[in-house]
Amino acid sequence: MHLPEYVRQCVDALERLGFACYAVGGCVRDSLLGLVPQDYDLCTDALPAQIKTAFADFQLVLAGEKHGTVGVITDGGVVEITTFRTEGDYADNRHPGWVKFEKSIEADLSRRDFTVNAMAYSPSRGFADPFGGQKDLENHILRAVGDADERFTEDALRILRGVRFAVRYHLKPEENTMQAMLSKAGLLDHIARERVFDELCKLLPLVAAKDLLNFGPILAQVITELKPTMGFEQHNRNHSYDVYTHICHVVEAVPRELSLRWAALLHDIGKPGTFFMGEDGQGHFYGHDRLSADMADEILRRLKAPNALREEVVFLIAHHMMRPEPDKKLLRRHLSKWGAQRLDKLLLLQRADLGSKGVPGKTLPFEEIRAVMDEIAAENSCLTVKDLAVNGHDLMDLGLSGQAVGNCLNTLLSRVLDEELPNEKSALIAEIRRMYL
Repeated sequence: MHLPEYVRQCVDALERLGFACYAVGGCVRDSLLGLVPQDYDLCTDALPAQIKTAFADFQLVLAGEKHGTVGVITDGGVVEITTFRTEGDYADNRHPGWVKFEKSIEADLSRRDFTVNAMAYSPSRGFADPFGGQKDLENHILRAVGDADERFTEDALRILRGVRFAVRYHLKPEENTMQAMLSKAGLLDHIARERVFDELCKLLPLVAAKDLLNFGPILAQVITELKPTMGFEQHNRNHSYDVYTHICHVVEAVPRELSLRWAALLHDIGKPGTFFMGEDGQGHFYGHDRLSADMADEILRRLKAPNALREEVVFLIAHHMMRPEPDKKLLRRHLSKWGAQRLDKLLLLQRADLGSKGVPGKTLPFEEIRAVMDEIAAENSCLTVKDLAVNGHDLMDLGLSGQAVGNCLNTLLSRVLDEELPNEKSALIAEIRRMYL
């Protein structure tokens, strides 16, 4: 395993003083997979005070000192160095009630979540892998360190982390680990919603449909509104999948952009609440788009999602049943109201939705719509009040004031969008005179 020079210097600084020092956790796992680690964490038998002494000439970050972690600011970034430790009494299923410093790397690795994360490397001592993490990595197995029930009871967030590791690194949870992830999933209710949201945001861009199907019961524990969609048959000739399976395929079909992935995951959660069997013998879900948008808004508020993300997801879901056409006037109005980025995302969601029903069905002329959008962009069309050939100062010079200025500009924009007026200053001034003067 290769360590960058700035990390190697930190290791050597402690080794020269007689302490053991290892790179540990994710950086070891990623290196064994041939990936470039994003950061490097070190662990050592040196106590925090001894770490500080070894790096007295460096600027330090001491926020985690009471738990044994000292951050050393190097030319390559912050390197966190933590004293070997064990932990206990996880009363809140997340944080240890006490930390005990240890002298062996094996004791430190025993507290970690999964075997693939419980490996360490020292340039002078080689690999420490007491739980067979390297073999599990080679065999694509996700295995909890020690007793799986105990690991997830200590920190329930490890369950979602386990799902993410399994998806990202193509690992299959071994039987005891999977059973414990499912049986202990209820403990996720005790985890701060912000932490759950953060894990879901890391997971969603990675998942394929099969992943969402495999780990559905765990996702439904933190987003309970997904539960009714699982196995809910649509009884409609245009759908061969139940609602949740359809959702899974839509998530896979949209680009790996966060707002699109969230919108895809939540776009049909209102279907069970709007289902009715029509006289035609077909299941119908009228109004499910609006109900799904309202439910998504509540879910994302509960998870403390950023307002901008929540608003974009709700918009996409609320409009996902809209059927745009390659009509320049209509698209110009959509672009004026929503902007090119939102309309583009909406089209991507709609295309994924229509293509993920499991049966041949209706399609939209997406390529034609995009061609018209490109044409509008190339024309540098007037789409907002700011694009008009007149502005507020022009209107005030003509004698308008207050609310009349804004009303007039909006009226002019509407008529330009409908091609009733050219966006030319003389024509707009003439129309203002006709309307107001």
